[in-house]
Amino acid sequence: MRPKYKALLFNFIGFAALFVVIRLALGHYFPISRIFLAVTSAIAANILAPKFGAIKTDDGEKIMMKWAFMKGMREL
Repeated sequence: MRPKYKALLFNFIGFAALFVVIRLALGHYFPISRIFLAVTSAIAANILAPKFGAIKTDDGEKIMMKWAFMKGMREL
């Protein structure tokens, strides 16, 4: 699988996992409408999820990760 597609897959998995966890947690503790709950969860997951990208280097393409809780970028 090409690194570009792996990065896209990792982005989706990170967002989806956080979205489900946040949606269930907020739905359990706060009695708010379902659409507002989904929108709030999507915004929070988008901010908190790690970002992955494929970067071309001299050695070829590498997958890099940037996250709000870590300094700088990390190579996978």
